[in-house]
Amino acid sequence: MAQDSRQTSVLLVMAASGLAVGGLSAVQARANGTLAGEVGSGIEAAAFSFAVGLTVLTIIGLTVTRVRRGLVTLAVSIRSGTQPPWIALGGISGGLFITTQSLSVPVIGVALFSVALVSGQIAASLVVDSRGWGPRGRQPVSLSRVLAALLGLGAVVAAAAGRLDDGVTAAGWAVLCVVTGAAVAWQQAANGRATAVTREPFVAAWINFMLGFVLVLIVLTAFVVIGQVDPQAPPAGPPWLYVGGIIGALFLAATAWIVGRIGVLAVTLLVTAGQLAGALLLDLLLTDVVDGHLVVGVLLAFVAVVAGGLGDRRAARSRSTS
Repeated sequence: MAQDSRQTSVLLVMAASGLAVGGLSAVQARANGTLAGEVGSGIEAAAFSFAVGLTVLTIIGLTVTRVRRGLVTLAVSIRSGTQPPWIALGGISGGLFITTQSLSVPVIGVALFSVALVSGQIAASLVVDSRGWGPRGRQPVSLSRVLAALLGLGAVVAAAAGRLDDGVTAAGWAVLCVVTGAAVAWQQAANGRATAVTREPFVAAWINFMLGFVLVLIVLTAFVVIGQVDPQAPPAGPPWLYVGGIIGALFLAATAWIVGRIGVLAVTLLVTAGQLAGALLLDLLLTDVVDGHLVVGVLLAFVAVVAGGLGDRRAARSRSTS
C-alpha cells in the first residue's frame, strides 16, 4: 500500500511538472513574440532568447559539479559506443523549431502553425514510444494511447478554431510544421536518453541550447547576408522580454527529467494541456477576454491526459523503481 501511494505521488509530481512547464511556455511565447516585435525579426529575437538561456545554463554548469560530470559521462558513453551519438543531438530539433516558427507564423498564422506542429508531435510521439527510442523503453500502441493522441490533437484544433485566418492555403509551410513537430517528439526522446545516462537533466538542456543557438545563428547570418534581416541591438528593456530563454532552459530540463518516467506521448499531452491553460489564463489576465474555443481546447486536452496520456501505471512503477 505504501509503495502504491509513493508511485501515485510520483505520477502526480510528473503530471504537475509537465503542466507547469507547459503553462510557462505560453508565457515564453508571449515574451518572445514581444521581443520579435521590438527587433523586427523573429529569428533575431530567437537568437537573443537562446543566448540568454545558454548563458544561464553555462553558469549552472560551471558552478554545479554534477552537471560537469554529467557532460563527461555522456561524452565517454558515446565515444565508447555504449550510447548512440543521436542522443546528444536533440538541440538540432530545437533550432529547427525556432526557425520554422519564425518563418512560418508570418505566412500561415499562429493557429495553423500550432495545429500542424502538434499534429506532427503527437503522431511521432506514438511512433517514438512504440519503437522504444526514449528512456522508458517500448510502449506498444494501444487503443487508449491512440484515443489520447486524437483527443490531444482535437484540443489544439478546437483551441485554434476561432483564430484560423480565412484563405490560408500555404500547405508547404504547414507540412514543414508537421515535420518540425515530429522532430520535437524525437528531441524529447533524445533528451530523456541523455538524462538517463547522466542523471542530470541540465546536461541535456545545455547541449540543446548550445546546438540550437549555433543553428539559429547560422540562419540569422544567412538572412543578414541576403538582406532579409537588419540586425538590431538587444532592446534595453523591460527585463521580462528576455525571460523566454530562461523558461526554455527550465522547459528542456523538466521535460528531459519527466520523459524517462512517463514517456514521450504523455509529456506531449501534458505540455499541450499546460500551454492551452496558460494561454487561457494570459488572455483572461491581460485582455479580460475568455475565448470559448480555447476553453473547449483546454477541457479536451485534460481529457486526453486522463484517457491515456500517463500510460500504463504498472510500467511507470517498474521504471521508477529500477
